[in-house]
Amino acid sequence: MRLMGLDIGEKTIGVAVSDELGLTAQGVTVIRRSSKKADRRALSDLVAFYQAERLVLGLPRNMNGSLGPKAREVERFGDWAGEALGLPVDYVDERLTTVAAQRTLLEGDVSRAKRRRIVDQLAAALILQGYLDRRRNQG
Repeated sequence: MRLMGLDIGEKTIGVAVSDELGLTAQGVTVIRRSSKKADRRALSDLVAFYQAERLVLGLPRNMNGSLGPKAREVERFGDWAGEALGLPVDYVDERLTTVAAQRTLLEGDVSRAKRRRIVDQLAAALILQGYLDRRRNQG
């Protein structure tokens, strides 16, 4: 079963997919957000292309674990996306994934311009990989 991980931002959506065995996550693209209709079309095309069967969204919890306004926005987006795409949705604590993605890109000596283009994609891959690892370790 192939899964799709999403890092939801106000301006972009980072997208990653798992391999068919659900072992590894790879960042695939960043969607520039313009409208719900455009978001749905872009996500629908990616779901069809990769044959994704489940969405995994990063949930930006506060450092104390509580859900703030951004987390509520992601939950609303997840409810909408799950219904619009006909897929189940899981949420994963994504605290500090963007920071980890930035650090990885800095350590890899990736240029600032390229970092801006791919940080959300890498964050989505980290979110999905964490989900896959936890699922594998639990069962």
